[in-house]
Amino acid sequence: MAEDEKPVVWSTNGSHEQKSSNDDRSLPYSQVKRLLIITIITSLLAGGIGAYGYVRFLASSIPAVKQEVQVQESSATIDVAKKVSPSVVSITSRSVGQGFFGQPIAEQGAGTGIIVSSDGLIMTNKHVVSDPGANYIVITSAGKEYANAQVVARDPVNDIAFVRISASGLPAAIMGDSSAVQIGQKVVAIGNALGQFQNTVTEGVISGVGRPVTASDSSTGANAETLTNLFQTDAAINPGNSGGPLLNLDGQVIGINTAVAGRNAQNIGFAIPVNEAKPLIASVKSKGTIVRPYLGVRYVPLTNEIAAANNLKATVGAWLQGTEQNPTVLPDSPAAKGGLKEGDIVTKVNNDSITATTSLQALVAKHNVGDKVTLTVVRDGKTQKITVTLGSAPAN
Repeated sequence: MAEDEKPVVWSTNGSHEQKSSNDDRSLPYSQVKRLLIITIITSLLAGGIGAYGYVRFLASSIPAVKQEVQVQESSATIDVAKKVSPSVVSITSRSVGQGFFGQPIAEQGAGTGIIVSSDGLIMTNKHVVSDPGANYIVITSAGKEYANAQVVARDPVNDIAFVRISASGLPAAIMGDSSAVQIGQKVVAIGNALGQFQNTVTEGVISGVGRPVTASDSSTGANAETLTNLFQTDAAINPGNSGGPLLNLDGQVIGINTAVAGRNAQNIGFAIPVNEAKPLIASVKSKGTIVRPYLGVRYVPLTNEIAAANNLKATVGAWLQGTEQNPTVLPDSPAAKGGLKEGDIVTKVNNDSITATTSLQALVAKHNVGDKVTLTVVRDGKTQKITVTLGSAPAN
């Protein structure tokens, strides 16, 4: 047999290996070449000569499973938008400010709210309704306006507030479980983007959990507030989206959109986990105001990076830290009376541990005003127990 007639057989990775000449099932190399040429020509004629046939071949080779997943994800977002949009409202404010020369000027603001009960109770961000002298107007997704909406409660601890309108039969959103949220899961945001585009729908993923953020007015930098234990998402959250829902693909509210990273940032938004709002919703529904247990500290949620950078003994917990304007331990607070100090690291409330997804604030919120709780505290590298009687959060 000539050298070019050595029998070959193609392996699965596209290479060829020599076989023994006694293998009657093998084909001579020249026959293999002829078969390949005939196969290629036949394929081109069937699909159309040139690039068109090649492109069509590539398109048809996309796995059907991948195409099906893409369709399912788009369908899920559409379903969420249809299901929840009627429960999302726009909130606009009108007030009178003072111009450069002292003349009165009209000022307007815009945000978003979530209907939490059919009788007109709406949850939003505190900074959306922070002006006590403003007139607030609620606009439903159907375009109906409710003037003179009443701010019934502003949370003294978190960026959450409640507004009430005179209505009945409204579609209330369903609250989910934010403790089940995982990094990478798909989410949908709905809000009054830029105060102009009502019920704008965006989608993305949960990019991080347990994020601390110092938020302030985007234009002036005023009213700075430190927020902790936030979800980070790349779903587009624009000015005006504040107070709107962050949703899972079941259409359940898992977060309240509250802030967006500004300078040198892209697709970085933040939301308050809804589990931190659930006790407040129940309180406003039953008592007409927010009654919540109160410890009275400011803190930074610990991570491995923060612990390493500051040479801390604990890597998980609430590291008590404040500023000159915002003290770590508030005067006359339960924390002050219990002896907590700046630099303490709280790791447990009773037997419940603080984790990346369960904050000190969330653990305190599980209790009632007047409850005695035992805090596990790391101070100067040593662990100790401190008993504190929880108070009632002061009105803001």
